[in-house]
Order: sequence, then structure tokens, then C-alpha cells
Amino acid sequence: MMSLHFEPVQTPGDQSGWSPAGARRGRSLGLSFPEQRTSRLGVNSSSGPSAGENMMAFQRPQPPFLYPAVPFTGEIQGGLEDGLQITVNGCVHPSASRFAVNLQSGFSENDIAFHFNPRFQEGGYVVCNTKQKGNWGVEERKMHMPFQKGAPFELCILVQSSHFQVTVNGSFFVQYAHRVPFSSVNAISVAGCVQLFYITFKSTRVALCQPAFTRPSSQPVRSPHKCKGRKARPPGFGSANFAPVTPVVMPTAQSVPGQMFPPMPFFTSIPGGLYPSKSIIVTGTVLPSAQQFHINLRSGSDIAFHLNPRFNENAVVRNTQIKGSWGSEERRLPRQMPFHRGQSVAVWIMCESHCLKVAVDGQHLFEYNHRLKNLPAINNLEVAGDIQLTHVQI
Repeated sequence: MMSLHFEPVQTPGDQSGWSPAGARRGRSLGLSFPEQRTSRLGVNSSSGPSAGENMMAFQRPQPPFLYPAVPFTGEIQGGLEDGLQITVNGCVHPSASRFAVNLQSGFSENDIAFHFNPRFQEGGYVVCNTKQKGNWGVEERKMHMPFQKGAPFELCILVQSSHFQVTVNGSFFVQYAHRVPFSSVNAISVAGCVQLFYITFKSTRVALCQPAFTRPSSQPVRSPHKCKGRKARPPGFGSANFAPVTPVVMPTAQSVPGQMFPPMPFFTSIPGGLYPSKSIIVTGTVLPSAQQFHINLRSGSDIAFHLNPRFNENAVVRNTQIKGSWGSEERRLPRQMPFHRGQSVAVWIMCESHCLKVAVDGQHLFEYNHRLKNLPAINNLEVAGDIQLTHVQI
């Protein structure tokens, strides 16, 4: 298990108590994206609409940050917009005292529009505040703790015209009225006693950016195990370029009342099929007693790409099925089995003209040469087996 190190920083007059000292600037999975430009924050961001072109910005959603190291600071491309929802998914450290999520201006700590600061002392409570020009305002405290030490969580912050609306594990938690214009926010930071799995961005006003999975607001997230530490990973594909990805639309019919995760097996279409630079992200948690699971990219009844971790065999099998017949298996790996029972995992599949490139937890794992050459016809994704899905993007 990874030993996590946290840097609490007490600043003069800081009643809220935590700042992302030493925070690093964030990139999505450490990967570069095409047509990059330098933003006003001085980091790379996907080219496209300016902050003023609201609808177009929502139609090209920001790629997620996957497994960012904490403390972390990352750019919010185009800044905040009314209707933008930011989802922070992670796990609280078992010995946590507090952590903080900040929506702020730039990479400094001087101007924080929204400071969300769970504290586990005194029975547990959450502090919300705003910091302007280095000075904290009046704290708003909610004497209720929706987070548990050693447990996974999903924190959603929805930007609305008059306030931020916060839900935790699918349940409404608090509203925080804007004290400064939210248009000043262009970065998110996370510090303290947490491990991050991903941070995603989507619009609640545009169909292309609907949530990957619909969860009933009254149901908390439940996990059959406590999350374990995972080491930070180096960049995944070197100089490979990736196109921006968009969240999967989960049809309402697939949402089951009282069920916090999508039913398995999971199916969804890939609009337009595969093409060079197309990427797919699947994140989830392998069940503690898992035997195997698979991710299939399908073309009609054929399976163009079958990714099948098998835990009893300690193998990751790749294959193609055409007209009901399997081809030759590929099993060779450049390193040890990257999938582990009871642990979360992120799989990134990137299509190139001659092959698929696959990274697991941000580290390149293998290439798989196309056996079905009609890439646009590969237009369906299937996930099944002993895994609990948490996020899918295509």
C-alpha cells in the first residue's frame, strides 16, 4: 500500500486552515492532446472555443484528470460556466484529519472562490469559505460529515447562477452562495488526506455531456471494500496525441432504482465508430473475489478487440472474434499484471491507424494490431465480468 504524504499549511489569518502548498499543475493522465495552445494559466489546454463561446465549450468537454497526485492543481479550461458540473472521485485516507477542494483563480492561493474543507475533528464537520486577495471571509460550517475515513467518495460541484450546489455520494449536501463572480475561477486544487482517482467536467445543459451513470440522489455510494493506495504513474503514451473525449450517455432505462453502479454487462454505442486519435476511458473497481472481466470493442456480432484480465491465470488476454471464431490469443506483457483484485483501475484505449494502444493507470501496457480493418464499423463498447464501473468516456 502506498504511503501518502500530505502538506497542511497554516497561513496567517487562515481560519479554514488548508492550502494546496507545493501543488503541481495538472494534466489529463499525463498525455498531450492535439492542437494544443498555451492558456492564460501558462499550461497546455485543448484548442477550441474561448471562455465566451459557452455552448461550443460545452460541446468539446475538458478531458478528465486521471489519478492526479495530491496536492494537485489543474486548469479548468475556459473557466466556470453556469451549468458546469465538476466531479471529484477519490478515497479518504484512513488516518485523515481533513482535506480541501478549492475552485480558485490561477495557481496561487490568494483568490479562492469556493473552499470546501471537510474536517474529521470534533465529530466531523465541513467548512466552506472564500478567500480574496489572501484574506479569508466568514466561515460557513455544516455540522455533518458525509465522508468516511478509508472510504471512497464522489463529490459533485454544480455551478449555478447564484450559488455552488454540492452533492456527496449522490445526496445533496450544501449550497454556497457566490461571494465573488464565478467567472474568475479557472483552476481546481485538491490538498490533504485523500487519494484521487479522477476529476471530470461536464455540462448539465447539453445532451453530449450528460453523466456517464445516473444515480438516484437519495442513495449513497456503497463499496464492498476499502480502497487501497496506488502509486502515481508516469505518462502513458509518450508523444502520442489524443482527441478530447466525451462522457457516455447512460439511457434512463439502464438506471436501476437503489443501485449505485450501472448494471452489468454494460453496453453503449461509440458514435462514429473508431478512427485514428479516438480514445476510450473505462474506470472501475475490480471486485475483491474477481476471476475475470472483459472490455470488448464490437462490430456487429464480431468482437474487434477483446481485453480480458484473468486473475486465476495472472494474465491479460487479447483477441479478436470474427464470425463466431476466436483468433490467436496475445498474452505477452512488458511488466507485471497491472490489474489487482479489490483495487480501482483506469483503462485508456487509443486508436491509431494500424493498432490500438492501451494504458492502465496512466502507464502504457501494449499495442494491439487491428484485425478488423473497417474502423468506423467498430461502434459498440461492452464491459462485463467482475468489475464495478465508475466512469466511462468515449
